[in-house]
Amino acid sequence: MSARLAFDLPPELEASEPPEARGLTRDGVRMLVAHRDTGELVHSTFALLPHFLDAGDLVVINTSGTLPAAVDAMAADGSRAVVHLSTQLDDRRWVVEVRRPDGRATARWGGEPPTVLALGEGATVRLVGPYLGSDRLWVATLDLPLPTRTWLTAHGRPIHYGYVDRPWPVTAYQNVYATEPGSAEMPSAGRPFTPEVITRLVAKGVGVTPLVLHTGVASLEADETPYPERLIVPASTAMRVNATHESGGKVVAIGTTVVRALESATGDDGVARPTDGWTDLVITPERGVRAVDGLLTGWHEPEASHLLMLEAVTGRPLLEASYAASLAEGYLWHEFGDVHLILP
Repeated sequence: MSARLAFDLPPELEASEPPEARGLTRDGVRMLVAHRDTGELVHSTFALLPHFLDAGDLVVINTSGTLPAAVDAMAADGSRAVVHLSTQLDDRRWVVEVRRPDGRATARWGGEPPTVLALGEGATVRLVGPYLGSDRLWVATLDLPLPTRTWLTAHGRPIHYGYVDRPWPVTAYQNVYATEPGSAEMPSAGRPFTPEVITRLVAKGVGVTPLVLHTGVASLEADETPYPERLIVPASTAMRVNATHESGGKVVAIGTTVVRALESATGDDGVARPTDGWTDLVITPERGVRAVDGLLTGWHEPEASHLLMLEAVTGRPLLEASYAASLAEGYLWHEFGDVHLILP
């Protein structure tokens, strides 16, 4: 397997607040456009996305919505923790991550967390055991006095990490086209979209079609390969992906979640099929991609597993050139930062 791209990320390039707080519109963030055929790099803004696509192309979006998935918890001895709800399993249990209030994961406590944690107002979470051998993720049962989404709306908040300097409401972590709540963390490549950009795409003859992949909790200390995630690729989306390829258009995924979902739904024959279930697919340069021609994504941390997926789409030389240019030009990282458009 290829070595993951390594580089130094200066703290000042970590976006600590939404672009709206920096005086920009959602679609006003910067966009580096990388062309595989020529190696050309173009500095632009996301609002100009329609300029870089052609009639007959297809944009595939992930309509999963972000949950307020972080909740405060307390053990019987009075010690406090934060529980991140990652993924709901088919048996209604949850995969959760437990962190100290200072942000450290349980594996860094020097021991396992308490078995039962109180969430307030009679709610509890009971840790059953490690999830798939992980030292930070747990299978858990929730005992809540209200339906989960109703309870989270009242008691939860969006998951955020140390580079975000203060809490932001869940609306700051929602894409404008989100329709199905279920992601622990925002599928953030789509954040710059606005109704106006979507309208301009459609007016140009670029198709826009949905799928759903509910994202789990990212690994903060050491980037791990992704765990299984729930996905739905509708029959209409699979049909449009196949038709776009047959007519010579480009299929452009909005985010790594869309790449994982589409590639999971596409066979060795390159044909996309309706899919409703789970995926444990990890995309590497050795595996390559079959359904996706282009990708809009954010900027990923040094040696992140997602960089292997990007390399599968771009090739290593263009990926290295893109990241060198983004660092030199001061592009911003993370969910509130700038974006990277990779095209054939």
